Amino acid sequence: MRLTTPRIMPAADNGLTVEQREIVAPMQARGSVLNIFRTLLNHPAAAKGFLGWGGYVLSRKNTLPPREREIVILRTGFLCRSGYEWTQHVPIGKRAGLTDDEIARIKLGADASGWSEADRALLRAADDLHRDQFVSEGVWAALSKHLSEQQRMDVVFTVGQYTQVSMILNSFGVQLDPGQVLDPDLKGF
Repeated sequence: MRLTTPRIMPAADNGLTVEQREIVAPMQARGSVLNIFRTLLNHPAAAKGFLGWGGYVLSRKNTLPPREREIVILRTGFLCRSGYEWTQHVPIGKRAGLTDDEIARIKLGADASGWSEADRALLRAADDLHRDQFVSEGVWAALSKHLSEQQRMDVVFTVGQYTQVSMILNSFGVQLDPGQVLDPDLKGF
């Protein structure tokens, strides 16, 4: 975690405006409201826009299969040194079919042993986008062997979304939710 205290305090349930309550009502109906969303409540108009696009990226409308989507999200979160993002998405990745070994290898990137050609292409695309905001010709060609045009578009959309998420989390100082433990590889970032 880059900050040990929030720069923008997460909104508490007491004192929420009508607009803020409307935003979190669906989340509260499913359980607790995560700190990222409580923080975004400080800017309701932005929160609504964020939830709309983020909802697409995490939905079944995203043409990437969930496992592949989570490879891209976790690699992006790790490259951005976003402890909160990594912590939230490790269990999501496991539910999507990633193993503990694969999650550990995501940190090492595409050159770690054990990846399929398709997984290597996904990891390299995330690396390219993080480093250069562009998928190189060779990586695009590798993705093209395994993914449709819409899936390749969704790779870029997903990396872009989670780069933004990581920037938000890191810059606003969003802290882990209760019961979560920071990955030791992301301490001090």
